[in-house]
Formats: sequence, structure tokens, C-alpha cells
Amino acid sequence: MISFCKQYKHALLPILYAPVYLLIFFYLEKKPVSQIHVIEMSIDRKIPFCEYFVIPYYLWFLYVAATVVTFVFLERKDYYKLCLTLGVGMTLFLIVSYVYPNGLQLRPTTFARDNFCVSLVKAMYATDTPTNVFPSIHCFNSMACNAAICHNKKIGAIRPIRYGSILLSTAIILSTLFIKQHSMFDVLTAFALFVILYIPVYLLPARSQAPKYHTDSELS
Repeated sequence: MISFCKQYKHALLPILYAPVYLLIFFYLEKKPVSQIHVIEMSIDRKIPFCEYFVIPYYLWFLYVAATVVTFVFLERKDYYKLCLTLGVGMTLFLIVSYVYPNGLQLRPTTFARDNFCVSLVKAMYATDTPTNVFPSIHCFNSMACNAAICHNKKIGAIRPIRYGSILLSTAIILSTLFIKQHSMFDVLTAFALFVILYIPVYLLPARSQAPKYHTDSELS
């Protein structure tokens, strides 16, 4: 048991970060503010509400947790890349939420149907306030986990896993719009944040490690 803990002590990173993140997140949720900046784009009102997207929305929790746990047992370098991307993105989200309190006014007050998925949405609305939504951590973390999976030589080479991750992460991103948890602006800013981090964490190292080919004139 001791040797196992020593071998995988790097797993402490998310274990130590998660409670700190949650404490600050819930503090910001309860913190009284003088003004909430409403986040909305014109396209948001054109996107219909669809309660069935609550399923991939909730699958996000399993997706992120399973990805982080899996990477504990894979290449240490890829694990640290995932943790760095998630950690920086989530920390920046907390900073934005503190300096720029924001929220939504997109949630429906009545529902055309009454089914299990609508009940899940109602329960979520009751426990999760429509505040501190920008950028969308649901979207950002999904992109980060999918990038980590696709770049990993072991699980990224397994087609069902790679394509399954792409499909699930896409469904999660769409779910935030269709159940009115986020504005298109939240999604776009999450994507922008992901790209900003993806370039130094994944793209530039991959280019520097790519094999270099020389022309005949260079070799002579």
C-alpha cells in the first residue's frame, strides 16, 4: 500500500485542488454583489430548450472524473498536461467570476412537457444558480479532457475511446445551450480560453518533437 501511494503520489494534485476550488466557487455563489452583468447573445433566444440534453450535461461529472483518474495511471507527462490545462482554466474562471460577476436570464419558467428529464432540469435549476457562467467550465473542461485523450498515445489510439470522447464532449458542450445553462458567449469564451492554453501545452511541444527532414542539398 505504501509503495502504491509513493508511485501514484502525483494523484494528490486534483485531490488537493478540488476542495480549494469548490470552497472559492461556493463562496462566489453566495457572495452578495451590487451588480450582475447579464450574459446573452441574440442567438441564445433562437436555440430551443431541449430537456433531453440534461443527460450529457450530467455525464460531464463522470467524464471529467474518469479522465483524470485514468491519466493518473498513464504517462506522467500527459497527466501533468491535463492537470495544468484544467487547473489554469478553472482558476481563471474563478478570477473572472470575482472581478466580473455575471449571470443568465435564459432559463424557462414553464415547461411544455413533464418527464424524467424535465424533473432533472428542475432539480438542477433549484440547486445551481444561473450566476458565474462565463466562461463555461462545463465546455472548457470537456475540451481539455478530449484534447488529453486524443493526444495520448495509448487511449488516443483506440478508436472507440477517441471518437466516443469527441462525441461525448460535443454533446456536453451542446447540452449547456439546449438546457439554458449557458449562453453562446460562455461557450465561445471557453473555446477561446482552451485554444490559448492548448497552443503552449499541446501544439508547440508536439511541433518541437516532430522529426525533422533534411533535403539532399542540406545533407551534402
